[in-house]
Amino acid sequence: MDDKNFRGRTAIMSGGSRGIGLAIARAIARRGGNIVLLAKTDTPDPRLPGTIHTAVDELNELGGHAVPVVGDVRNDDDIAHAVDAAVEHFGGIDIVVNNASVLDISKTEDLAMKRFDLMQQVNVRGTFALTRACLPYLRVSANAHVLTLSPPLNFSPHWLGAHPGYMLAKYGMTLAALGIAAEYSGASISSNCLWPETMIATAAVGNLLRGDDSIDHSRSPEIMADAAVEILGRPAGTESGRTVLDVDVLREAGISDFSQYGGQSPLAIDIFVDAPIS
Repeated sequence: MDDKNFRGRTAIMSGGSRGIGLAIARAIARRGGNIVLLAKTDTPDPRLPGTIHTAVDELNELGGHAVPVVGDVRNDDDIAHAVDAAVEHFGGIDIVVNNASVLDISKTEDLAMKRFDLMQQVNVRGTFALTRACLPYLRVSANAHVLTLSPPLNFSPHWLGAHPGYMLAKYGMTLAALGIAAEYSGASISSNCLWPETMIATAAVGNLLRGDDSIDHSRSPEIMADAAVEILGRPAGTESGRTVLDVDVLREAGISDFSQYGGQSPLAIDIFVDAPIS
């Protein structure tokens, strides 16, 4: 993955102050890329480490050029501010990473409608709105990519019935990304979805699964970052409309040993994925 060069390319990401988003931003920064983070975390949260400011400081120290925009992907004005920041500081936008997402795997009768609405607004509307706002700049980019962190459309009854509220929100993200891929198939904009084969060890997942042994055997966020860099480093237009797992992308890059990322327990299989751990 170290041969990928992101110098002169600008990515705008929803979220990214921690977890998988920050891992992907780090990977872009290490390769000299520009990054605009649109995230809400302006002040420290005792339950979750890091803020948008600590993330940007780290990205700049890694060799990237990062700009923070404190805002909410549900707010169109905040999205506009992030787009304006990318254009003002870096001259355009080449990459959109739809990372912001709300996770609530409550059963239907246990899921408050307020939480349901939040998931649809952040996950589905946020993905669509941020991508839409960036399209005028993606269309003139020499290497335009949209990467959405959402799963393959697995319509097995098990996953359809496991947590329908969250399923609708995540599948909505995937459908938005596939729709953009189809609509802009002739515009050399690649739009793909990336999803982990196994549970990823982040602070948010740790809080959700407190006391569950599976978090101790999850893979590190770097596996998603390495897979993201591989996808985003390919020429735009060569492939689009894919919903791929991190391990499959890395296999395409010639990597077969995933032990460096941890996660060897069968309990670590992530939601919506029926595949066995490699």
